[in-house]
Amino acid sequence: MSAPALTPVVVRLKLSLLRNGLRQSGGRRAAWIASAVVALLFAALQMLGLVALRGVGGAESLVVLLVAVLALGWAVMPLFFPGGDETLDPTRLVMLPLRPRPLVRALLVASLVGIGPLFTVCLLAGSVITVARGAAAWAVGVVAVPLALLVCVALARAVAAANVRLLTSRKGRDLAVLSGLVVAVGAQVVNFGAQRLGSGGLEQLDPVAGVLRWLPGASAIGAVHTVGEGAYGVAVAQLAVSAGALVLLLALWSRTLTRLMTAPDGSTLQTGGSAVRDRPSTGLARLLPAGRTGTVMERSLRYIWRDPKTKAAWVTSLAIGLIVPVFNAWQGTGSVYFACFAAGMLGIQMYNQFGQDTSAFWMVAMTISSARDAYAELRARALALLLITLPYATLVTVLTTAMLDDWARLPEALGLSFALLGAMLATGAWTSARFPYSVPQEGYKNVAPGQVGLAWISIFGGMMAAALLCLPVIALTIWLNISDAGQDLRLLLLLAGTAYGALLTFGGLRLAAPRTAARLPEIVSAVSKG
Repeated sequence: MSAPALTPVVVRLKLSLLRNGLRQSGGRRAAWIASAVVALLFAALQMLGLVALRGVGGAESLVVLLVAVLALGWAVMPLFFPGGDETLDPTRLVMLPLRPRPLVRALLVASLVGIGPLFTVCLLAGSVITVARGAAAWAVGVVAVPLALLVCVALARAVAAANVRLLTSRKGRDLAVLSGLVVAVGAQVVNFGAQRLGSGGLEQLDPVAGVLRWLPGASAIGAVHTVGEGAYGVAVAQLAVSAGALVLLLALWSRTLTRLMTAPDGSTLQTGGSAVRDRPSTGLARLLPAGRTGTVMERSLRYIWRDPKTKAAWVTSLAIGLIVPVFNAWQGTGSVYFACFAAGMLGIQMYNQFGQDTSAFWMVAMTISSARDAYAELRARALALLLITLPYATLVTVLTTAMLDDWARLPEALGLSFALLGAMLATGAWTSARFPYSVPQEGYKNVAPGQVGLAWISIFGGMMAAALLCLPVIALTIWLNISDAGQDLRLLLLLAGTAYGALLTFGGLRLAAPRTAARLPEIVSAVSKG
């Protein structure tokens, strides 16, 4: 009796995984349906937009750029969203008697089932409609769409297979959590690029498209436009680039699958020698104050470096805090006061200080028996945050000022930044004690179910309070700018803002300390729910 074909079995497995996942809960089913509707609606709108560009000068350059970005998205998707498709992990099939080549073919076909491939087909079809001219171009388009789609899917599969050990490890989860940074940075880059295109036209993309049209995937769509211009030899070469890349990706994927299916991993190998290795000191402890202050500061800094959720929040805040003022200054529409965005983004990290400890906070709570202990704990956490935020906010402010060549307002901007940072440290310490909430360690949620309201009150309420606390410094800044005598007193704002921020920080920590000591059982219960 012959074995059944592998491809239909794997496709049914993909559909079964999808169906069983949706059966787990009504919320998950509703979320999937909503995301599918939004994705397909966006794909339809993009397809209509591309069709509307037919005949517009420079449209072929835009199409090539879009397809290149689409291929890049397929390449990085497995790295940032490894849990999105359970069939991305071929190690689940290592115990089955499967050969690499049939498995590659089956997984490739199964990869074409889903919202992502349908979205890609819509975008590729719209691209072909935009650039096709003549019967030959339409014929090439019929080949280019599936070829580009297969290149995208094979690229995603090859990347996932090559990094499967990473994606199933803690480092892989760290990388997935950092996907928020890519989204945030990408949004700013797209916004900047759209503004530049709106002012200069699509012809600005011609130099970039001239290079991208020879990259796999994009070259297949570029061949459609090239045929329409009568350059048949160049079009064949462009199709060959995509076809050759597809063959190479499939070969690389097959080779990686062979290694995964046959080579032992670290979990099956015995370690030789001592299981415990002496790790050299990083020297961080020697640079920090002695006693409880240095210990708490070191723990907070290690959370930033090692904890996935904390690291993602910090990296995202650092990136956005730099991008917003610098991009606006680059476009000539910014102001030195935009540099306060850096202090504001990093000041948010003071909110929910105990939530980042999750259930381990009970060990910290055991060391707090009085308001004095609570004050020492909060002060050390604030000092650890200032160790990064003060030089960073200063650097962003100086860089923004240099790009705008507005050195006269540098003291004002620094004073406002330091005052805002002090206000957020003060309100963050108080809301951490009054409205603590848990941060789940698994998945992409930053708030445990049932605590969303607490998170909104803590963050947005604290930010509004910080803005109100900064009103005296804002009023002084306005007076300095409208008063003739104030032009010579701008250095005063730097001193006043720094002193005011320090005073707010001290006062906020003093007010939060007794509340923290009194509410320790409630805080432990709240941050341990995740």
